[in-house]
Amino acid sequence: MRKGYCLILLFSAFMGINFAFSQSNNEPEALGLPGDNLSLYAVLEVFQKSKTIEDFEKSLNDKEGNVNNLDLNNNDETDYISVISEKDGDNHSIILQVAVNEKENQDIAVIEVSKNKSGKVVVQIIGDEELYGKDYIVEPSNEVVGGTPNPGYTGGDTVIINNNTTNNYNTTNTTNNTSNNNGASYVEPSGWSVVMFLFSPVYVVYRSPFYWGYYPSYWHPWRPIYYHSYWGYHGHYHHHHHYRRTTIIINHNHYHNNYYGRRKSSMIVANNRRDGRYNGIYDGRTYKKPTVPSRPDLNIKPSRPVTKPAVRPSKPSTKPEVRPSRPSTTRPVVTPSRPTKPLKKPSYKPASKPMNKPVTRPAIRPVKKKSVQRSTNR
Repeated sequence: MRKGYCLILLFSAFMGINFAFSQSNNEPEALGLPGDNLSLYAVLEVFQKSKTIEDFEKSLNDKEGNVNNLDLNNNDETDYISVISEKDGDNHSIILQVAVNEKENQDIAVIEVSKNKSGKVVVQIIGDEELYGKDYIVEPSNEVVGGTPNPGYTGGDTVIINNNTTNNYNTTNTTNNTSNNNGASYVEPSGWSVVMFLFSPVYVVYRSPFYWGYYPSYWHPWRPIYYHSYWGYHGHYHHHHHYRRTTIIINHNHYHNNYYGRRKSSMIVANNRRDGRYNGIYDGRTYKKPTVPSRPDLNIKPSRPVTKPAVRPSKPSTKPEVRPSRPSTTRPVVTPSRPTKPLKKPSYKPASKPMNKPVTRPAIRPVKKKSVQRSTNR
């Protein structure tokens, strides 16, 4: 009887686990890159809840928040993430950076906050290529919790706030809040406290005072956890609509002109990634890769029509292949050649010219006789 009771409990627990997974679809996904140890969805939510950039850096490195699990130098200790802010007019870049050693730094991601011509605030977090691959971008979503996701970009960069979910953030700015029939509250990025701080007159760019070997007193490194445990804290971000992944950088020109050329990269991180030293975080397990979204964007020029042939068409066949020659009356077809000069002078001599000298000429020149002078004296 007792054995049967235990079997019933085990079966119930197994069914409960399967039900939970079927409800949340919480199957782990992994890029297979170092960025798996820092969820950009969670980073963006921490940014939304922060009041200042300094507060954002502190919350990001809080062990209790379970956001930072990076170990880029592979020393079995978490890395401290420094935050550096830059400003260019109405464009703000919030850079997340890790000191790998005393000489090398590695950028993790950059949060781009900008205001367009109509005064609308746009927020995106862009993962560094070395850690997340190319075009890994997370942005606020305007989709309703529990509704049907809309893959098309509508330009409404709002964040859904639902007190019944983990995204429990309340703002005092009610001018940008709207509600729907489900009771969910929408807050545009312009209503985030940290965004209002960035565009306030008192804002001054922030550069973290901490570096390799010098960290705040409240922070101490801890041993990173395996990926399947880390996913347990942040897997829900991939299945609700508070944030969404995209591959389009809205403020593309500013990102490449003002940040990308100055990004910091570390050869240690590149070598560790190439040699597979980060694979130990997966504990020998394999996970499916996340799907890459694709959607149109108004800021990108549309591609050429598919109906256009890939190869340029040849010229019409009616055109003669050989160019006709001009009439022979106006221009001779063959140009007369110049008169050729004799290659050699004739090797023979005229027959009239005697071959030998005249026979009458003596062969030997006659010798003159010397005249003998007679003597007068006898």
